[in-house]
Amino acid sequence: MEQRRLKLPIGIQTFEEIRTNGYIYVDKTKYFIDMIDSGKIYFLARPRRFGKSLAVSTFDALFSGEKDLFKGLYAEEFFNRPDYKTSPIIRIDMSKVVTDFGMDYLIESLKQVTIEIAEKIEVDVPKHLAPGDFLRSLIVNAAKKYNQKVVILLDEYDKPYTDFVNEPEIAENVRKLLRSYYVQIKTGDEHIRFTFITGISKFAKFGVFSVLNSPLDISLMPKYAEICGLTEAEIIQYFPDYLEETANEMQITIEELIEKMRYHYNGFSFDSDAKTRLYNPYSTLTFFANKIFLNYWIETGRSKVIADFMKKHNLTVEQFRYMPITLDFAKSPGDVDTAPPEGFLYQCGYLTLRPGTGNDLTLDYPNTEVLNSMSAMVSENILRGRDDDFSCCRSDMIDALMSSDHNLFVTVFNRLLASIPYDDFSHVAKKIVYKNRYNYSVNEWLYRSSILMFLRGCGVLSFAEMHTNLGRSDIVIVYCGNIWVVEIKVAYAGKSPTKKAEEALKQIVDNNYAAPYPNAVCIGLAIDDTVRQITDFRIVS
Repeated sequence: MEQRRLKLPIGIQTFEEIRTNGYIYVDKTKYFIDMIDSGKIYFLARPRRFGKSLAVSTFDALFSGEKDLFKGLYAEEFFNRPDYKTSPIIRIDMSKVVTDFGMDYLIESLKQVTIEIAEKIEVDVPKHLAPGDFLRSLIVNAAKKYNQKVVILLDEYDKPYTDFVNEPEIAENVRKLLRSYYVQIKTGDEHIRFTFITGISKFAKFGVFSVLNSPLDISLMPKYAEICGLTEAEIIQYFPDYLEETANEMQITIEELIEKMRYHYNGFSFDSDAKTRLYNPYSTLTFFANKIFLNYWIETGRSKVIADFMKKHNLTVEQFRYMPITLDFAKSPGDVDTAPPEGFLYQCGYLTLRPGTGNDLTLDYPNTEVLNSMSAMVSENILRGRDDDFSCCRSDMIDALMSSDHNLFVTVFNRLLASIPYDDFSHVAKKIVYKNRYNYSVNEWLYRSSILMFLRGCGVLSFAEMHTNLGRSDIVIVYCGNIWVVEIKVAYAGKSPTKKAEEALKQIVDNNYAAPYPNAVCIGLAIDDTVRQITDFRIVS
């Protein structure tokens, strides 16, 4: 009988379900056993949809004595130890706390989550207590009932807090509530065997770390860099059938497929030397299911929060490329209400670590998928509420590129530029000047950045500042075999857009920017800064 192929565990966060219902499980249990053997209280920060909840579920099964689930895995020997014993589990999933209806409802929701845990492990606790007092009684009473120290598994500890990233006053009230709740883990320390906490970041002011007994933060430790996410070696080892099937359907080799996957989905790095590269599990598994290179990252939730954050802080996509940071910043990038924008985006997984100079690091987008997803979100936010929405503009841009329609190409960009409020443009310019990160025209950079962001958001392969032996072009666009080399010039007050368009095209020709791209369309764009529109252009094709 032919062996049935294991299924893709898309969206499955329960270890038991994966192990009993025929799903692929990438064995990470060596890290969990090492943690149990080495310490007592740990914290792990990772972005959403990176396997934190599955790690929590795996710890739950380890301490609950679910030996059969670990057959053939690294952790199988753990259950054969002479001193092995089970423990009562207090597993707190803060993503279940409802934050949509104000503080009073949030308090009741937190209490209800805790009551359900007590009912699950059959421990009696007076229900009239406040959430923090209820948790303390639950820890003490569970240890007494089972005559064993308890295990605390706290998943998404910061979720109720980060839900209010754009409302700092409410975030402060939530912080105080959760601090009074989490302090009970410290007061119950004598009754606790092991604690594992997950979140998107180690918020310094949040309180959980100042009220706990110094959890070991393993988030940037090279030793645990691969604890969540998928390495390329793991994809090759655990998904050979899916690689072969997908490669055959795309009519390419497996090596070519892996190279394309690397470009789209690889690149997350969480170790202090930024050497490890990881694939996001959700994007990778969803790609194998669909066999189409799309931006699945944008489906992982919280996109509205990110887009609103970018809008509120007058941010562009391009300004975060290759941003230098210190290792201290990587370890503690700040709280919701105090973190700089790069800190917030890093914590949410939109930026990741790259090597820097000396002991320092840099930030950049992990891969094409995340860069394009961010670009799409910001473009949609700019065009929201207009007659020309993002999908309409995207459709027209694709048509322009497919048919080499130069007039439509320019028209779409003008619709985008017309959607950007003047005040937003001015505020971004001031921030860029203050950062002093660019030594050329700020306005030209902003125009180019907006156009490049829109192209990437459309899923169009586009590159900034492509170098040749004589210089670098502003933008190179590649779509369905058609290549466009674009140079942008800004006509400030009193300057001729016609001359600027001619100058832009001449720069392309004189510097031979199109030499690497046979049959490329060369287009020089002139933006009249007084009206913020492309008012002239010149073409060579």
